[in-house]
Amino acid sequence: MSQRVVLGLSGGVDSAVAAYMLKKQGYDVICVFMRNWDSQLNNDILGNPTNNDPVCSQEMDYNDAKAVADALGLELKRVDFIKEYWDHVFTYFLDEYGKGRTPNPDILCNKEIKFKAFLQYAEELDADYIATGHYARVEHRDGDDVMLRGVDGNKDQTYFLCQLNQHQLKKSLFPIGELTKPEVRQIAHDLHLPVADKKDSTGICFIGERDFREFLKNYIPAKPGKIVDYATKKVIGEHQGIMYYTIGQRRGLEIGGKGGPWFVIGKEYDQNILYVASGDSNQWLLSDEALITGVNWISSTKPEGDFDCTAKFRYRQKDNDVSIRFINEDTIYVTFKKPIKAVTPGQAAVFYDGEVCLGGGTIDKVYHNNKELEYL
Repeated sequence: MSQRVVLGLSGGVDSAVAAYMLKKQGYDVICVFMRNWDSQLNNDILGNPTNNDPVCSQEMDYNDAKAVADALGLELKRVDFIKEYWDHVFTYFLDEYGKGRTPNPDILCNKEIKFKAFLQYAEELDADYIATGHYARVEHRDGDDVMLRGVDGNKDQTYFLCQLNQHQLKKSLFPIGELTKPEVRQIAHDLHLPVADKKDSTGICFIGERDFREFLKNYIPAKPGKIVDYATKKVIGEHQGIMYYTIGQRRGLEIGGKGGPWFVIGKEYDQNILYVASGDSNQWLLSDEALITGVNWISSTKPEGDFDCTAKFRYRQKDNDVSIRFINEDTIYVTFKKPIKAVTPGQAAVFYDGEVCLGGGTIDKVYHNNKELEYL
């Protein structure tokens, strides 16, 4: 009897080819489309009768998923995780933005929805495994299960999977992890799949592509405030809400003609101040140490003492040589071998040993020359 795999079929080309690969390998495949966002329902939760949030593209994605399932002769189910997404992902996303930090909801979405709520649903269907269209690989071993980078270095998504635990990995398959994106596209074309040329999705996990500032205004009222030159402490402009700006940002500050060029170096949430600077950005944005909290270490054993590895402090960043040391169960102190630019509190730090993704956590504090960069 073949093993049963429940696949998250999103309506995109990656999960479509993943479905084909699983069927080709002889698995009993059930496809599931996850619906995790409802603009009107989420607006009602806030008690806000005015909704400027446009209709999400999920219905179009569902239709694409149905067309793929039909083309491959597979069953497609539909399941709602709207409440779970709101409770465990979106409220955190709003809280962090409200504090002036820049969170990564995709990481939490994978942890709480795609590999938790979805896994629980799949287990109710007597699934042996769940599968997704992520560019990652997993080695199922007798001891620890290990997550490896996807073969396609340009598409590797282990950064977003750094919070998965041993149970989640043990039950997961990544059918396209050994393929490159061009190979995935070619397979979809060879099979005449209706999504072969569908563009890759971008934007917030499950919420999709939209005007980000307008979207946030539905949930966090815009609060204009002062733009301050950190060096002189002089007010040089007005921002539209500190949640809209990221560390290192140069465009969209609307303070041209006042010296510069200017770039964002920090935020003071309590005073609603956006700090900017001009000149050599390295003076303000370089750091050499960081404190990482909420760390998920994928292996069941943690390194003792100082451990050399590499780290990414944002997606698509090149690997940085670092040394890490656990200071308690879920907190790591990181020392950079060379200073790194724009390491930003609220964003994710993910650690690697060669091809192996070790885990990751949230950047909490950043230091330079033994001094905390408090303006971050």
